[in-house]
Amino acid sequence: MKEKDDLTYTDVPVVSTHSDSAQCSSVGQDFLNFGDGSDNTVKRFDAVSGVFLGTFVVPGSGGLNGPRGLLFDHEGNLLVSNQNPGQHKNGNVLKYNGNTGAFLSELVRFNGKNAPFAPRGIVLSDANVLFVADLIDKNNKNPGELRTYDVTTGNFLGNLDHSGFSGPFYPRGVVFGPDGLLYVSIFNISNPLDGWVLQFDPDTGEFIGVFVGSTVFNNLHRPEGLVFGPDGHLYVTSFRRDENDTDKILIFDRNTGVLLDKIDLYNVGEPRAFAQAILFGPDGKLFVPITGPGPLTGDPLGPDTGSVRRYDVQSKTFDVFVPPASEGGPLGEPWYLTFGNTNPATFAYQ
Repeated sequence: MKEKDDLTYTDVPVVSTHSDSAQCSSVGQDFLNFGDGSDNTVKRFDAVSGVFLGTFVVPGSGGLNGPRGLLFDHEGNLLVSNQNPGQHKNGNVLKYNGNTGAFLSELVRFNGKNAPFAPRGIVLSDANVLFVADLIDKNNKNPGELRTYDVTTGNFLGNLDHSGFSGPFYPRGVVFGPDGLLYVSIFNISNPLDGWVLQFDPDTGEFIGVFVGSTVFNNLHRPEGLVFGPDGHLYVTSFRRDENDTDKILIFDRNTGVLLDKIDLYNVGEPRAFAQAILFGPDGKLFVPITGPGPLTGDPLGPDTGSVRRYDVQSKTFDVFVPPASEGGPLGEPWYLTFGNTNPATFAYQ
């Protein structure tokens, strides 16, 4: 499944701590890992300096094709939701050694009865339940599911019940909130100006309600990445309405869902830069990988594509943590990201 300007789709498929040994070097230094859709790898960087440390998971390892959500499980293994874009088969979830990047197993098999067709974001509960946002069903038209699996066996546990939600259910990102609820970003394939963040009870699978819905005031369009910051607020990626708008990160009050602020990723008239996923890291900084434009959108490579920005959310200023592909940076299409010290449920930096 490929996206065109993050708007349309082709008709073919495209909370607890864990072992420090998997994510830290001998001197206790953390790593930052990215799924790179340009060459189907996972790449690793020093979490403080941004120095490129090499390809952690090599192309094609375990069938890696379209890496999306990634996290370290409670045993220190790296889990990757693998979308298999452009292939006439389901996606899956792959497991890798957290120290070496070596392929270990296909945790959720692509040919299983309840395999996700187009997996995106993933989170892992304290109870070892893996939640997988499955964007769309296998005919590439009908809405998807929020699927759950036993992270030890890969066995399917069931889908969350979204029947109480009246909108189209195309889930993209997922995260546990400070209140213990599951927050899910929802896309509308028929209307690119729509978008929602929904709440679920992760224990019962019950739909709780709409936390945020798109309005003319909050400018929430096609949300994907979402994470709660050290300030407790919810940060969500939002894509531009048209060429007179910007791709941005919206900031919502954690209790009310009221829009508090935004971080524009560029000014209108400047070259476009958008992000699918975001994550807080060391020193409370927000890490924003610039996924496109580029091969993802069918557009020429943007000057910032492949870069990773490190934002101070108070001042809305950033430094370039990883240089863009246009300047020789190693990332071509960075999607989801995780530090070794990222909590696999809340995505808080530990």
